[in-house]
Amino acid sequence: MSKLINTLSKLGVHIPHIMLPAKNEALNKWAVVACDQYTSEPEYWKEVEELTKGSPSTFNIIFPEVYLEGGDSSSRISDINATMKQYIDGRVLSELDKCFILTDRRTSHAQSRKGLIIALDLECYDYNKGSKALIRATEGTVLDRLPPRIKVRQDAPIELPHIMVLIDDPGKTVIEPLFQKTARLEKLYDFDLMMNGGHIKGYKISDEKDMNSIADALSKLAQKDVFSGKYGVSADKDLLLFAVGDGNHSLASAKGHWENLKKCLTPGQQENHPARYALVELVNVHDAGLIFEPIHRVLFNVGADDLLREFRAFSGKTACQGSKCSGGTVHTFNYVTAAGKGTVSIENPVSNLEVGTLQAFLDSYIKEHPQVKIDYIHGEDVVTKLGSQAGNMGFYLPPMNKIDLFKTVILDGALPRKTFSMGEAEEKRFYLECRKIK
Repeated sequence: MSKLINTLSKLGVHIPHIMLPAKNEALNKWAVVACDQYTSEPEYWKEVEELTKGSPSTFNIIFPEVYLEGGDSSSRISDINATMKQYIDGRVLSELDKCFILTDRRTSHAQSRKGLIIALDLECYDYNKGSKALIRATEGTVLDRLPPRIKVRQDAPIELPHIMVLIDDPGKTVIEPLFQKTARLEKLYDFDLMMNGGHIKGYKISDEKDMNSIADALSKLAQKDVFSGKYGVSADKDLLLFAVGDGNHSLASAKGHWENLKKCLTPGQQENHPARYALVELVNVHDAGLIFEPIHRVLFNVGADDLLREFRAFSGKTACQGSKCSGGTVHTFNYVTAAGKGTVSIENPVSNLEVGTLQAFLDSYIKEHPQVKIDYIHGEDVVTKLGSQAGNMGFYLPPMNKIDLFKTVILDGALPRKTFSMGEAEEKRFYLECRKIK
């Protein structure tokens, strides 16, 4: 086992003690969707609150971002931490022996999305622009979103992940072979998720032989010659093994908390402190059930005509950035307002991707017009619903090819923030597993 642990450690992987609800708890009330979903739809979270009332639920130990501007953040965080302690002391949660969990998720759009719950070493992760770490963000990190999340984590006794981390495994060697063994694996859960979330199954991976197969497959992906051949880069190019797909701000907050905490720890304490690691779900970018969807933009309290006028002018006062840009490039955007739908074309865009051009303009525009608020929306129907209301405006964005993700991040760095979403809102990871971090 020590050899296995050493191999995984070099890959930034840790075998966690995972906590799950006790057998008598209703899992369909326990598991709720990621906190950063439905941020402009408070009615969704109100229904979740009603569904879970009186039952142990992750709803009571997360901070849905729809409530971030409610003015009661401090009391809400205190209640979250107190409830976490109650769930531990009251044995609502029970801790498993060290293991991974193999997951199979059915959604409204995919019959199966396969994953593996592991813990990653935050010492091997860096979300900053230009990162060369083994674990990297795929999109830009909004730094002002981190403090409230770090505040939740700093006194929390447990963590709940909605983080999905990607591997580029075209041969399907890491996760997929484990599904040939499910007949002999202990099934930990098998239930329907609330609010059109689909269905999820989980199997315990604790046998050393199974773990060695995972370690061996990951080690092969991390070989320098395999890496350089796959992406057409030099052998001395910094290795990217894990790319954060969903939950980057949650992982970045875990990193921020760890950096704060380790200043007070001795080197020996840092080696094994539970807050050094973060629980994530590993997913193969080649999984047929993993669908990349665009993330659209909705603006509130905005004058659409003024914004469009400035957007068109924006292209005239900026220059295309990056060696791939060429003269004559045009980015075209579809939008919706209370007056109906329309199209705007931007010549000489500032980015290779449409989302980069739009976001660069919106950042500049909102800075000059602070009354304008922005939200990032999954699903064209929600954009249409919100964007067509008086004083609002919605922009629709195109999807990106998921197979290009790793090579783009390796060569060009992190994509513009909120470039893509892994599935629709109801397909996002639901909070289910927990882990002690204190």
